Amino acid sequence: MIRFEASILSADLMRLESQVQDAVAAGIDGIQIDVMDGRFVPPITFGDNIVKAVRSVTDTVLDVHLMIVEPDEQIEAFVEAGADRIFIHQEASLHLHRTLQSIRKAGVEAGVSINPGTSWTVLEEVLELTDIIQVMTVNPGWGGQSFIHGQLEKIRTLDKVLRKRKLDVPIAVDGGIDPVTAPLVVEAGASVLIAGSSIYNDRAPVDVNIKALRQSVASSK
Repeated sequence: MIRFEASILSADLMRLESQVQDAVAAGIDGIQIDVMDGRFVPPITFGDNIVKAVRSVTDTVLDVHLMIVEPDEQIEAFVEAGADRIFIHQEASLHLHRTLQSIRKAGVEAGVSINPGTSWTVLEEVLELTDIIQVMTVNPGWGGQSFIHGQLEKIRTLDKVLRKRKLDVPIAVDGGIDPVTAPLVVEAGASVLIAGSSIYNDRAPVDVNIKALRQSVASSK
């Protein structure tokens, strides 16, 4: 089953509650909250208070994407705030194995993200500890970037490796997902698609945009 998540990085923060609820009403499978610290990536965005606020208005899956250094120090706060899943970046985690263990021990799903310039092979020793892998198809830090098509081969290879090792670990894709690129990443092996600016924009309402994403995948099969 293909799942879609809405990234509130592109949402109208003055209307955050309604933007979240509009996506949920349209059948979105999860909300991703991008946490940036101004160090791992230049921008500074949300903290655990935003996770807590979003949790108060929905019981859908909350996916917290930590684009921060020293993620170990923040896991407990985001779990307490209501996260269902926490993504950490391989590039920011000195002790990736231990951190993934800590996330699982806290009772939530442990996800790991890798940047476009990072090979999937850095994850070989932690695949069994990972509940979901997120392949970045843009360089992290800003919404609305163009999809990097060169990442499709990484997704294909990772999918083959997971199947060969009989690991039921879904591949998520984050960055530049729209009705054109969504079918491409699904064909490559992804099953969780995270979209921001193609859901939250001035061109069409949230429900129309989510429907377009789903139809683009369904019609390509």
